[in-house]
Amino acid sequence: MTQDPIRTTDDEARALARRLLAEMRHASLGTLDPGTGAPLVTRVAVQPDADGAPVLLLSGLSAHSHALAADPRAGLLIAATSARGDPMTHARLSLIGRAGQIASDPERRRLWLTRAPKARAYIDLPDFRFWRIEPISGLLNAGFGRAFRLGPQDMLKPPAD
Repeated sequence: MTQDPIRTTDDEARALARRLLAEMRHASLGTLDPGTGAPLVTRVAVQPDADGAPVLLLSGLSAHSHALAADPRAGLLIAATSARGDPMTHARLSLIGRAGQIASDPERRRLWLTRAPKARAYIDLPDFRFWRIEPISGLLNAGFGRAFRLGPQDMLKPPAD
């Protein structure tokens, strides 16, 4: 009988997943192409919302925006940003979620530009929208032989008391 290599989530895994989300600036986004149903993977700009959930800034002209509008199921691959050496040994989080457009407000815009000042060139274009990915589940690879299944409560910041 084969043993399941995926471990029970612990506090160290939760902290690593939350750190990856807090530090993310880019990710690989997986969507389903509306014309073929085939997977479509693209690289996108992403930042954490107040609770740590991924927020994307996407052009309405992009293939991934059309795909999310047709089917909100999405996957994100978030990898450690400052790691060197063999990328297959770096921490990474595969997040499964549902995407939805969210309103832009002055504070969201300000925070986005603080973290990504070059976005000033396109953030106010009429086709750009913010999308939030509501986490459903995740798979954290924390290094060789250290894989964890996560629920939303394991990835998002706990509510303040």
